[in-house]
Amino acid sequence: MSERPLADRAREFFEELQASICRTLEATDSRGRFGDDRWDHEAGAGGGTSRVLVAGRLFEKAAVNTSAVSGELSEPLARSLGCGPAPFRAAGISLVIHPLSPMIPTVHMNLRYLELPDRAWFGGGSDLTPYYLFEQDARHFHRTWKEACDRHDAAYYPRFKRWCDEYFFVEHRREARGVGGVFFDQLPAGEPAFAFVREIGAAFVPAFLPIVERRAAEPWWDREREWQLARRGRYVEFNLIHDRGTRFGLETRGRIESVLVSLPPLVRWPYDTRPPAPGTREAELVEVLRRPRDWI
Repeated sequence: MSERPLADRAREFFEELQASICRTLEATDSRGRFGDDRWDHEAGAGGGTSRVLVAGRLFEKAAVNTSAVSGELSEPLARSLGCGPAPFRAAGISLVIHPLSPMIPTVHMNLRYLELPDRAWFGGGSDLTPYYLFEQDARHFHRTWKEACDRHDAAYYPRFKRWCDEYFFVEHRREARGVGGVFFDQLPAGEPAFAFVREIGAAFVPAFLPIVERRAAEPWWDREREWQLARRGRYVEFNLIHDRGTRFGLETRGRIESVLVSLPPLVRWPYDTRPPAPGTREAELVEVLRRPRDWI
């Protein structure tokens, strides 16, 4: 009996991971519940499930999406992949969590499988976007990803950490989106790559939930909330201008509500924002964003 197609097995893994992460986030939040919104791909075959929690005790908005679609690559997308128009098959999971407290960072993870007639690969990663810097949290986040990477290849973490720093950079602001994590793309599909992707998926909860538990009781006031909303503006700018996942979703005519679900529910763009005063906690964060660090 032949092995089941990798695309089918990847889709099943992403859906199982979605269910597991949603259960954990609901238990952690203790008030919010995920809705279950299924959609069909309008320009091809397949579809996905968007699961979104809003107005929770800890999480102002959390979205955990899966999709499995097929169709024909648009010409611009084909050019970006170095090929001509061709049929494709894709599956993935994408999540973003926007906590209510400015002391808890926003987090993102994406894992994906893309198959063309002549090749297939995995990509993905996870990054942390704090509003106030807690070095303990940044070290924990990176250490968790390093341990996951090291179980497969000791060269992965330094390579993927550097790639993350380069990718999640808001060029027009000259600063990183956050304190990074790991990012990889075009990892040739096969059993070793699939095992690595499963490892990364399993590491998400240990990477993020201890940070939530440490910071949930940290006090904050209106000043910290205003800073959080302004910093969320940077997050939106990156997602709408630079993010490849957003572009892929739009160019393959994915469901627009699911493509843009990563955006925060509330955000501010104060006019003519000046750098924070030296010596403040806000200035400490911006300094790290302008000069990415090695956290291990």
